[in-house]
Amino acid sequence: MSPMRKRSHKAEVVLDRLGQKLNRQIVGSLAACVHCGLCTESCHYVLANPDDPTYAPAYKADRVRKLFKRHYDWTGRVFPWWVKASSVWTDEELEELKDISFGKCTNCRRCTINCPMGVDFATFNRMMRGLLVSVGVMPEGVAVVSKDQWEIGNQMGVLKEDYLDTLEWMEEELQDELDDPTIAIPIDVQNADIVYSINPREVKYDPRSIADAAKIFHLAGENWTMPSEGWDMTNFGLFSGDDALGGSVALRLYEKVEELNGKKLVISECGHGYRSSRCEGPNWAQTDVPFEMESSVLTMLRYIKEGRIKVDKTRNTQRVTFHDSCNNARSCGLTEEPRELLNLVCTDFREMYPNRAENYCCTGGGGAMSMSEYTPRRLKSGIVKANQLKETGAEVVVTSCHNCVDGLTDVIRHYEIDMEVTQLVTLVANAIVIEKKVAVAVLEPIAVEEIPVPVEEVPVLVEEVLVPVAAEPVAAEAVAAEAEALPLAGRVLLVADDEPDQVEFLAAVFEDNGATVHRAMTGDETLDRARELKPDLLTLDLSMPGRDVGEVFELLRADPELESLKICVITGRPELRKLIYDRAARKPEGYMDKPIDEDDLLLNVRRILETGREEE
Repeated sequence: MSPMRKRSHKAEVVLDRLGQKLNRQIVGSLAACVHCGLCTESCHYVLANPDDPTYAPAYKADRVRKLFKRHYDWTGRVFPWWVKASSVWTDEELEELKDISFGKCTNCRRCTINCPMGVDFATFNRMMRGLLVSVGVMPEGVAVVSKDQWEIGNQMGVLKEDYLDTLEWMEEELQDELDDPTIAIPIDVQNADIVYSINPREVKYDPRSIADAAKIFHLAGENWTMPSEGWDMTNFGLFSGDDALGGSVALRLYEKVEELNGKKLVISECGHGYRSSRCEGPNWAQTDVPFEMESSVLTMLRYIKEGRIKVDKTRNTQRVTFHDSCNNARSCGLTEEPRELLNLVCTDFREMYPNRAENYCCTGGGGAMSMSEYTPRRLKSGIVKANQLKETGAEVVVTSCHNCVDGLTDVIRHYEIDMEVTQLVTLVANAIVIEKKVAVAVLEPIAVEEIPVPVEEVPVLVEEVLVPVAAEPVAAEAVAAEAEALPLAGRVLLVADDEPDQVEFLAAVFEDNGATVHRAMTGDETLDRARELKPDLLTLDLSMPGRDVGEVFELLRADPELESLKICVITGRPELRKLIYDRAARKPEGYMDKPIDEDDLLLNVRRILETGREEE
């Protein structure tokens, strides 16, 4: 290479800014690779293009690593031929780097979690993207989306009036659906407990998801609001590598929540929005965030656990599988909560393999959906995801990410798979049980009792009915009489199990037969709830997190205030019986192996309780 060779201005800027971006994490990743090849086996681009070595993560990483070694590592400055260090000189070479960093990687980080040396290729690939963006070398779609987010305030260029019109439209739809003109989607309410932020895609392409969320908030009795501006929780700075854009977008959202004096920011289902807003944004914006942030997945799960909304999983009976968003699962650890929620609102959930942090990218990550020039290679690599989906035998794939909705939809259409794509908010809204109040009046004296009745049992709103005083009771007295006829009426039961679907099955059977049911999902919670509630019966799983179940059982038996407590063991691991049956404490009053038949369950529980009543 001639020492007189002139480097382009853009190349000079990229190399200079490379030095400014180097930190411990990036330098460690640039220096640590031993070229073992494990990353190659983990990349969906490689699996779909096995004869093209340029897709291998180590190969792509070496294109950046060569620059680092030549200009910032002493080995490359002294022995460049030995460590294969090289530089970049022309704008054409920058275009080649663009093709690698934007066109051959979705920054999904699957190679990272499979690297024994901890090399985080996605992190320094994002750095490379940012260096190229800083000199205007980027796909056209990235430039357009970034411009919209800088200038209009959201990545899809949605105008304020269009956003507000959509919220008004969804509010009216919800009022019609629930036959309640008082339902509102509140905007710019001060001192709300929750400020709800969304993905612009919801306004532009999927407004029903906004109505579903509003329905859930309303029925949960939440004090919530949506901002009129600064509502976009997505952040294209994560994809483009532009930290300045990332910081500006994040700060816009944070300042709006503070302006409204909101107590918590709830982020709708979007993988990169959740990661950007909650995990990366404070660093980009260089600010402390004074309020709590959480995914709406956690919000919905909490509402169900706290009893603020009631759901009926039999309303979602299709075969369902779950796709993990790369940003949620690999970068934020959000893997178990979506599955727990799915088991509460669906009857047939089946895993795809691999799953959780090992799941494959939907092909739409890293902003790939905006880069139309790379669509053919993106869809070709989608064969890996397509095969995953087909093998589940599911009719619906659920994901907690709008990017993934689009990526999966493209793959399903391209490979002609008979499958739909949806999100958790839709399933929860569909499963929610709504109670309406039905007014019944009598003539003498004039009095009206309001009785909660599940809406599915009342297809038409019942008008007030005049009933003579001498008639048989048809209001609260009739309901009470009917409840007394239920086999578990008046009984308080505690269900202890760490499997959400098992808990809900048991609770549904008991509640349908008149019992008041409480739930516990750990050993410690079981002990605390039993002491607090003093239930008539405890159904006890033998394998739960927290305190050892055998110890919990012994403590319950030793508590004089729980002497009358009846315990029925319900377990899928009979080999653990010795945990309690080998102890000196009084043995359980009942025992059942999973899976459980509803009739057998009810028969056993009634026998245990009736025996206890006779002894009393």
